[in-house]
Amino acid sequence: MKKQSVHFRLTIWYAAVLATALGFFAVLIHVSLRQRLVSDLDQEVADSARRFEDYFKKEAAEESGEHLRSELDEFCQALPAANYIGLRGSGGFEFHWGVPTKNFRVVRTQFQGTGERFSLEAGASTRGLERTLELLRLLLLSLIPAVIGVACVGGAWLSRRALRPVDEITRAARTIEIDNLSQRLPVVETGDELQRLTEVWNSMLGRLEGAVKTLSQFAADASHELRTPLAVIRTSAELALRRARTAESYRESLQEIAVEAERMTKLVEDLLFLAHSAYRASNLKAEPVELRAVLSEVSGELRDLAELRSIEVRTSYPAKEVVVPGSAPALRRLFLVLMDNALKYSHPGGSVDLAVTSEPSRVTVTIEDRGVGIPEADLPHIFRRFYRADKARSGEGYGLGLSIASTIAEEHGASITARSEEGRGSVFCVQFRYAGTTSL
Repeated sequence: MKKQSVHFRLTIWYAAVLATALGFFAVLIHVSLRQRLVSDLDQEVADSARRFEDYFKKEAAEESGEHLRSELDEFCQALPAANYIGLRGSGGFEFHWGVPTKNFRVVRTQFQGTGERFSLEAGASTRGLERTLELLRLLLLSLIPAVIGVACVGGAWLSRRALRPVDEITRAARTIEIDNLSQRLPVVETGDELQRLTEVWNSMLGRLEGAVKTLSQFAADASHELRTPLAVIRTSAELALRRARTAESYRESLQEIAVEAERMTKLVEDLLFLAHSAYRASNLKAEPVELRAVLSEVSGELRDLAELRSIEVRTSYPAKEVVVPGSAPALRRLFLVLMDNALKYSHPGGSVDLAVTSEPSRVTVTIEDRGVGIPEADLPHIFRRFYRADKARSGEGYGLGLSIASTIAEEHGASITARSEEGRGSVFCVQFRYAGTTSL
């Protein structure tokens, strides 16, 4: 079944609601008017009966027999032709004027007069009332469809006019593709939902453009970084195959190929880690992680590197266990990156401070070195992928370590910040917003 447009559905809904409202209004008017007309007619009949009773008592006191009937008949002639009067006395007196039918409103009363008890019946025809209601029904049945028809035409025009900006936005959106994400939808300055929707779409396009640029840059940087080890592997293999060599020469070529393959494997693993970070964040199974144990493991793993550079690692932990929700292997990798950087860029014979401070609502891990520091111009960019500062800090890395650390921190709802002074060292802080402590 073909789906109808919003314009068509709005018109149908508008017509249905209007028809329901007008139908209810028509029924209400018909019922209200009928009740009012019937009430007025009953009051009129009651007044006629009361006047007839008063007149009869007055005339009966002076007249009797046929002369009394003649006077009553003369009185009744002043009543509307459609009225009916019937009087019956306990002594046998009877008087009738008019002919009652089934379409009559009747009032019955009894009264005492001239020594007899009389029963009075007064009625009025409802034909005039029914003609009035019939005319009303005719007007309603003829006018309501006309009003609904005019309203539908007007509603269709209004809905088409109201939805015209949506059509314009749709046409503009269809022209936006991957190669022109900088284009934006036209914003209609109406201050209504359409303007807000357009602004939200433009904001989303801006984020999408930034994501695509980041992805393109990421792919370009990854390709560039992979090209170097691949070129070294290919060159070493071609040189080894070009002529006969000694076993030692082949061994050196294979060792060089193995080293470059290992570096390339590490790069690919880091790229895969970053590529799957969004998936991992949404599926992260948070478990209680005792930070002191994780940091002690990281310090022990880097002990040889610290001794090799004659660097003292000083630690400061709370006396109580410090527990945060998260993944122990991921947090181990985060602090391994930060500690490895601190040791690599510290001056030989220096020191690195690793401290944990615990508060009721947060836990902060601080890693401070006294090494070469980070230039002020590079500091805002150090967590970007493939970003490397000056040659003093570039080393042999690919610029992915701090980006991985930042990604892991975000996955755990933590923040990571850095402050540095060139030539005096750097301080990295990882702050967890939620944490718990338990007594030893």
